[in-house]
Amino acid sequence: MKQGWEIAEFEKCLEKVTYTNKIQRKDFKEDGIYPIVSQEKDFINGYWDNEEDLFKVDKPVVIFGDHTQVIKFIDFDFVLGADGVKILKPKDKIDSKYFYYFLQNVDLGSLGYARHYRLLKEINIAYPKSLPEQQRIVSILDEAFAAIAKAKANAEQNLKNAKELFESYLQGVFEKKGEGWEERKVNEIGNAQTGTTPKTAEKENYGDFIPFIKPADVDFSGIGDIRYDNEGLSEIGLKKGRKMESGSILMVCIGATIGKVGFAEREVSCNQQINSLTVKKEFEPKFIYYAMTSKEFQDKVLLEGKGAQATLPIINKSKWENLTISFPKSKTEQKRFVEKFDALSIESQKLQEIYLKKLADLEELKKSVLQKAFAGELKTENNIAL
Repeated sequence: MKQGWEIAEFEKCLEKVTYTNKIQRKDFKEDGIYPIVSQEKDFINGYWDNEEDLFKVDKPVVIFGDHTQVIKFIDFDFVLGADGVKILKPKDKIDSKYFYYFLQNVDLGSLGYARHYRLLKEINIAYPKSLPEQQRIVSILDEAFAAIAKAKANAEQNLKNAKELFESYLQGVFEKKGEGWEERKVNEIGNAQTGTTPKTAEKENYGDFIPFIKPADVDFSGIGDIRYDNEGLSEIGLKKGRKMESGSILMVCIGATIGKVGFAEREVSCNQQINSLTVKKEFEPKFIYYAMTSKEFQDKVLLEGKGAQATLPIINKSKWENLTISFPKSKTEQKRFVEKFDALSIESQKLQEIYLKKLADLEELKKSVLQKAFAGELKTENNIAL
């Protein structure tokens, strides 16, 4: 341990806290006088009007989510959200903000939705004996984390812009259309099918003869790709299932991910939650795929899906294959658009990868700064390069 530092058991660092009334989640208000703080990720989780339930903060406290492990620094009066909220009030020998940052450097692992405080209370707290030294560390961390937050916000905006670069061009094409376009039903463009699942109890139905696609495998990385190695059917299983040719378009037609689209680069089979379209030769398959990702077509799917059943969006094959798709009459023109769509999609993906890496690097930097701080190695904020 670095000279001038101490180590103490977790609970010996805390003052006893008297909890006020906890408000049930279902009773949170959207507006009110007093903020509610719970173990949810958002900083403020609702509002309350009864002053009798107010937890008065005479010095800053730290909130720990027993189930979620969410950590919040609170320096204002608030109302407690029910279940899983632990109020941690450090003794005077430890600066509250220092304590907050220290907990961010602790990795408890995950117990799922089980309670984690039983793990937290077993740790030790390392801290400089000098309060001014603790406050110096806090000051450096405040400045460093403000810079990291700014860089992260910029990267997130750039990531959003990269995604919108492709999406806005795609939507523009289908909004403008122009002469030489027409509209036809899905079943006029190709052969529509709904997948099916061979009996899972019959092990001989499953193997590696052909990929068996489920909703989670469709558009799994957000660019229309399909995961082929998750599960497969045997040759026997395929006879009980349905085969979709290479170049077919797969769309999830039930549940929260209704409308998700993938383009099959090889022969596949799929389950009953997916409809597929194998297009006729006079159409460019990839153009029809892009048309199905357009807002114009997606809105039709969602409208039919939500109208069918409020609690579970679903669109059956009959309704799906009667939806209409817009396209240029000329297959040559369809191919020209596909070349543009593909090129812009690749460029958009490259940009997204750059900004996703930037975000990952910033998270690693944050961890590194915290580790240095509590090893007594943090000298000045100038050591931190973004």
